[in-house]
Amino acid sequence: MAIEMRVVTDPACAWSWGTEPKLRRLLWELRGELAPRWVMGGMARTVGDPQREKYRKAWLEVAAESGMPVDPRLWNKGGISSTYPACQGVVAACEQGADADGRYLRRLREALFCENKRIDHAEALIGEAAPAGLDVPRFEIDLRSNANVELFGAQLEEARRIPDQAKEEGATGCTGPIERVTFPSVTFIDAEGGRHGVYGWQPYELYLEAARAAGAKMPDAAAAKPEPLELIAHFGRCATREIEELTGRPRVVVEAELWGLAREWRLKPVTVLTGTLWEVAR
Repeated sequence: MAIEMRVVTDPACAWSWGTEPKLRRLLWELRGELAPRWVMGGMARTVGDPQREKYRKAWLEVAAESGMPVDPRLWNKGGISSTYPACQGVVAACEQGADADGRYLRRLREALFCENKRIDHAEALIGEAAPAGLDVPRFEIDLRSNANVELFGAQLEEARRIPDQAKEEGATGCTGPIERVTFPSVTFIDAEGGRHGVYGWQPYELYLEAARAAGAKMPDAAAAKPEPLELIAHFGRCATREIEELTGRPRVVVEAELWGLAREWRLKPVTVLTGTLWEVAR
């Protein structure tokens, strides 16, 4: 049985976007052993002027620290008014299958961090359903339902328990004791119901250690590293930094390979202000 991996996050959390290379690497190296579940923590019910300036600066920090592409000019245009609608969109997508919420969450993050889209109202959220491979009419019904509000409320409650969970485990975040909800927070649940958490911005090795504590097997060190085309076929769009993390190759080598595939019309580069996303050329 796959180990449940509960990821408390928010579509608009920049540090969660910066953590995508590590989580994708974990899901690749331990594929078949982990069952990811995305829990929406509701970063901000209302985004006011102080938060807008804070988020704009955070995006630049994440770009520098993580290497993931971002375009913070969205905040020069006013940004988003709340992260709750996007959270509710991910909750609604979950009704369409085990991996539907993950696909939709990724689509929202690319729309927000790379495409300057305001994903804070129903029409925008519905517009991103088809690109994520969702049944659009069903998604709209689920998004607007009272049941969706209740499901999101339950996820908010789970997220609010993160500080107590960390205290029980004796765990700390990247800046010390965890006193509030921290995004992303990843919990691996073992066969006996034991919880093994990783909180906030952390190195890949801590995720692997927690997964192993929950019963996952160590990745095969002798296994061949994946090729860029293989990864993009599996995950969909990938950032250069994600390919670098997953292949274990230096960035200059990865970039040369990706642009070589683009010259052969096998990959299409999608330029973002601070980086590049790659998708299969059609």
